[in-house]
Amino acid sequence: MSTASVPLPNWINYGLIPLLNLVVAFLISGFVVWLIGESPLGALSLLIEGALGSGEGIGFTLYYATSFIFTGLSVAVAIHAGLFNIGSEGQAYLGGLGCALVALALDNYVPWYVTMPIAVIGAGLFGAAWALIPAFLQAKRGSHIVITTIMFNYIGAALMVYLLVHVLIVPGKMAPETRTFLEGGQLPKLGWLMNMFGAKLGAAPFNVSFIIALVASYFVWLLIWRTKLGFEMRTLGVSPSAASYAGIPYARTVMIAMLLSGALAGMMALNPVMGSSARLQVEFVGGAGFVGIAVSLMGRNHPVGIVFSAILFGILYQGGDWISFEMPTITREMILVIQGLVILFAGALEYMFRPALVRVYQQFKGK
Repeated sequence: MSTASVPLPNWINYGLIPLLNLVVAFLISGFVVWLIGESPLGALSLLIEGALGSGEGIGFTLYYATSFIFTGLSVAVAIHAGLFNIGSEGQAYLGGLGCALVALALDNYVPWYVTMPIAVIGAGLFGAAWALIPAFLQAKRGSHIVITTIMFNYIGAALMVYLLVHVLIVPGKMAPETRTFLEGGQLPKLGWLMNMFGAKLGAAPFNVSFIIALVASYFVWLLIWRTKLGFEMRTLGVSPSAASYAGIPYARTVMIAMLLSGALAGMMALNPVMGSSARLQVEFVGGAGFVGIAVSLMGRNHPVGIVFSAILFGILYQGGDWISFEMPTITREMILVIQGLVILFAGALEYMFRPALVRVYQQFKGK
């Protein structure tokens, strides 16, 4: 009997296995740091200090985590329906266009709390629209969702460059970006939240989109585990033949799952576009769509796990920047290696320890 089919308690699946993967990733990362002549414990200390040692560091950590929550949720919704959406990067690009157009249209007339819900809808609609064609091709023509979403990432990036260079650019300026949004088009910072814990936000762009991400996580949980549609998506993801036998419409379920996935990816743009830079720029996604894949896998495709996994990757991003500043011998490329090791063990090798844990658990249970 395959160990993959042996049920394990949730505390092993969602707690122990991810923890073991993370520990091994950090041990190998520490070995790499030691090889270049630096102290692994010193590097770990700097990582924690940079990410969690000050209010500003925590603010940057949660700012990065906000983007990863959205893209992690995007990947998770698709995975529950048996789809591997690698197009969150491109869908986030188009989501940025959607929320930017709303901000540009309304920022001079209404306050931010009126602009915000319309921008959320705009970002979600544009992200969903970018997932529509891959979803249709998968549902109606059998085109593999991985191939089509990868292609649409490149198309989305090229489209964004064209629009920023030729359509949305400020006349007379060289930088490919929109004008800066007025106050009515900017999401406020969460400095008051940090002040409640006696910390100062400083220059960190930690903003209201973090709360939106947490609300989105709750609604994804409701959708997947408390609705008929969520049950249909999970059934399709586990066994397409069983879903078909039960009368669950394949094409409709695939289309809805991918549209929801694209909408969540599009909402990621609220954080950097309206919450940080207050304008639409080239490359604002910064790879968050791809990081979302690892975040979702490490969080076991569950919203609670995704939130904690996103915070971990936020720590790696912010703490990694601090390490490269304080330890010049550990370059930014070395930080990417460490992040890559975490992704490797959290994603590609996530079940490396499962066979051994299954044997130990069965022996313990048999006593």
